Amino acid sequence: MTIVTTVNVNGLRAAARKGFLPWLERTAADVVCLQEVRAEPDQLPGELRDPDGWHAYHAPAATKGRAGVSILSRVAPTAVRVGFGSAEFDAAGRYLEVDLPGDGTAGGSGPGLTVGSLYLPTGEAETERQDAKYRFMAEFRGYLDALRDRADAAGGHALVVGDWNIAPAEADLRNWRGNRKNSGFLPEERAWVADLVGAEGGWTDVVRQLHPGVEGPYSWWSYRGQAFDRDTGWRIDYHLATPKLAAAAATAVVERAATYAERWSDHAPVTVTYTT
Repeated sequence: MTIVTTVNVNGLRAAARKGFLPWLERTAADVVCLQEVRAEPDQLPGELRDPDGWHAYHAPAATKGRAGVSILSRVAPTAVRVGFGSAEFDAAGRYLEVDLPGDGTAGGSGPGLTVGSLYLPTGEAETERQDAKYRFMAEFRGYLDALRDRADAAGGHALVVGDWNIAPAEADLRNWRGNRKNSGFLPEERAWVADLVGAEGGWTDVVRQLHPGVEGPYSWWSYRGQAFDRDTGWRIDYHLATPKLAAAAATAVVERAATYAERWSDHAPVTVTYTT
């Protein structure tokens, strides 16, 4: 069994001041993927840079204070890769990937598991930021195809988790009517995700697979207004898995804080248990 969590921490040092470390001490996850870390490794205190009981890897952005992704694993990876071969985006702190032996757990056996932590650009409709998002999506799609094929050829599994910054369908955000012209819910973005999880793409949206026909479960709520208290959220943090791994997904839980005051990020951890 392998338990994987993804969460956008909205600044790891800020999250630590609000309760991230007690959560990390409690979690049963074997792998924790973080996004929007917003710090160089040497800017992180030891308990965040190399937390006890974890093998920690960080991919900061070349632009300080921006983006940044990390992966914490209870077992040592056999390989670690920063980026996905993009001249434009590999130094942007957007993607980090590890290969884990066996099923990714201590003493585990079976096919290997590749886990990627992704922070896809936010974008802004009709601006250069949106153009950059589309360029990232186009390049990353080619990489996802190659990753899927490599995992299949090796008889292993691949899992890409993180903040995808796209709500795939109307059920994935509460106020979808008011966001039809906004980045994150544009037709081109939604079509890109639909193609990834379609027959041609070969990936599975594990959370939606385990929560069919319902609104949400949302994973991000704005700090503004009463979005959290009213559950006016977006489902933009998800697990995309290759087919055999997706078939082994048993539970998917959004670890929503009990109250607004107990939040340590504007995102909630999304945790999936895989029985393989």
